[in-house]
Amino acid sequence: MMVDLGQYAVPILSAYAGTIVCLVALVIASVVRARRIAKRLADVEARRKSGATS
Repeated sequence: MMVDLGQYAVPILSAYAGTIVCLVALVIASVVRARRIAKRLADVEARRKSGATS
């Protein structure tokens, strides 16, 4: 079931596509950043744990 958008089909569908691309980019950037921060946190905790026994 496709809604008839008439003469505004291209601008409306372009806006939807742009929005979807931006949302996907934000999700990917968030996941990459979360993984990087989790790795840094694990490194800091490992250094702290090994430094505490010295």
